[in-house]
Amino acid sequence: MSAQPGLWPQVRDTCTSLGLMLSIVLFMGLGRVIARQQLHRPLAHAFALEFLATFQLCCCTHELQLLGAQDSAHPTWTLTLIYFFSLVHGLTLVGTSGNPCGVMMQMMLGGMSPEMGAVRLSSQLVSALCSRYCVSALWNLGLTKYHFSERNLACKNPIDSDLPQAIITEVVCSFIFHSALLQFQEVRTKLRIHLLAALITFLAYAGLSFPIKHLALLDLYDLRLLSSLPRYIRNPTPL
Repeated sequence: MSAQPGLWPQVRDTCTSLGLMLSIVLFMGLGRVIARQQLHRPLAHAFALEFLATFQLCCCTHELQLLGAQDSAHPTWTLTLIYFFSLVHGLTLVGTSGNPCGVMMQMMLGGMSPEMGAVRLSSQLVSALCSRYCVSALWNLGLTKYHFSERNLACKNPIDSDLPQAIITEVVCSFIFHSALLQFQEVRTKLRIHLLAALITFLAYAGLSFPIKHLALLDLYDLRLLSSLPRYIRNPTPL
């Protein structure tokens, strides 16, 4: 019984963080509905949807990294969150890229005009910057014990091992991920989203210990993996 009073604040803080992320998803979903109804020009429509998608991805990723860092020795709960929010992003961000690499790849393959690509890239950049300021402002409110004004979002290098080992892990995980995407082309959409979410969760866990623990768990849960979900849910044929 004595452990319950100490456990309750942690559960409350976790629920607060989850509620914050789900609120962001709901507000961004509302914004997408309004954008589709009010914005009829293709460039303005693309800018708005890309902005909202990137904002959702960045804010949720910042908060998940914060949650995952609290109990890194027991990653089960963090992996569960990765799977759940992979499903959420895959279902809600259909039709957007959320990733500069994806946009540039479509441009190079002729699937997107340079003008549209420039609009999407600028939207992603502005949205990523806005998400940093928004998350910082939310953390300054002190909604949980993990949120405090001294916490910063400075860019840092997640690699704490030899560069060749990091490259090997990156190459292996990327090869597995994109090979699986090719195999999922003919899978039904409802099943494909779960398979991709499970694959992202697997890679996040496997990358933690292969070949050594050179990456933080949530650093593998990045926009390159997440942004692949909506594109392949919408169009199973790789670009």
